[in-house]
Amino acid sequence: MFKKIGPGVLVAAAFVGPGTITMCTLAGAQFGYALIWALLVSIIATMVLQAMAGRIGLVTQSGLVDVVRTELSTPWFKNLVIIIVLGAILIGNAAYEAGNIGGATLGLEQLVPRQQLRPFLPATIGIVIFLLLWFSSYKILEKIFMGLVGIMGVSFVICAVITQPSMIGILKGMFVPKLPENGLLTLVALVGTTVVPYNLFLHASLVKEKWNSTKDLKAVNRDTIISIGLGGLVSMAILITASAAPISEINNALDMAKALEPLFGKMAFLFMAIGLLAAGITSAITAPLAAAYVASSCFGWEGGMQNKKFKMVWAIVLLCGVVFLSFDIKPIEVIQFAQVANGILLPVMASLLLWVVNKKSVMGNNTNSLLQNVVGIAIVVFAIFLGTKSIFKVIGLF
Repeated sequence: MFKKIGPGVLVAAAFVGPGTITMCTLAGAQFGYALIWALLVSIIATMVLQAMAGRIGLVTQSGLVDVVRTELSTPWFKNLVIIIVLGAILIGNAAYEAGNIGGATLGLEQLVPRQQLRPFLPATIGIVIFLLLWFSSYKILEKIFMGLVGIMGVSFVICAVITQPSMIGILKGMFVPKLPENGLLTLVALVGTTVVPYNLFLHASLVKEKWNSTKDLKAVNRDTIISIGLGGLVSMAILITASAAPISEINNALDMAKALEPLFGKMAFLFMAIGLLAAGITSAITAPLAAAYVASSCFGWEGGMQNKKFKMVWAIVLLCGVVFLSFDIKPIEVIQFAQVANGILLPVMASLLLWVVNKKSVMGNNTNSLLQNVVGIAIVVFAIFLGTKSIFKVIGLF
């Protein structure tokens, strides 16, 4: 079974990062089980979009940007799409990398007793990630991620079980949708942390690293469903745990752990710290990797992960994260730009994805079915709504 699991694990690890943990904590602490349905919808949407991206990567043996660049015939529109994608992914991932490394640092700080060592932890984590990316092949990264996701998953699920949640309440929150008062922006953010645009590029590029025949389509779909399903289970476990924690103020993902300690003891705090460390490291690896794959596709670089320009891109993204965190730089304007760019990017990429996956000239007999198109169109409409809300939130209209 483990030999058949592949890129889906990296995608799951990418969306369950410190940002997702913080948002699930916020949703659970403020609204209890009421927004579990939103997580369920976003997990299904992620499965559908990632399955399409994986299928494109398998059939074409190319990255998503390569296919889009080939299929778009209007020069100005093609260049506009490439600029939006490149800007959103490179600048966005560089800005969010600080949050990923920060999350890993928060988790590690709870496991390192000596206070004098703590200022060096962000740089230490950055060096470890650099060495992993520089010397590892895709197969090695895959094994590392399976271990980290396993640790993360077990940690958060144990935390949820410790809180003795109400199964009736969970099922009601999952299958009886309702929007609590003042819950709209939390819902938008919750979905936005799960349906991540850069994962579409990452998935298509990684699928061709593992599989090279359309005979493997079932394996790709199985890998996507199982891996993202497990990632979704972790997100739900975090939300369920947070609903039991008496949290008055939330600044980061560790606030839930601090609130749990008096109620459930040091073990809950320890599992939360370990889970946060694993989540931070996995996201801190996938964000630079996705940025490098996008740049590689946009500029047509050969050689995959061993290309020097490819390595230079992920190294710059990683360095930005370490610098922002180590010098306490708060790149608010950059992050706001990234939110706007990603708000535009998600509906654009979801639409392009749906267009490409229905082209016989590209996909042959592996185009979408009617049901897949209906679900895909619904996701595109929702992505436009989500993108609009994200932009309005940043510019202060809502």
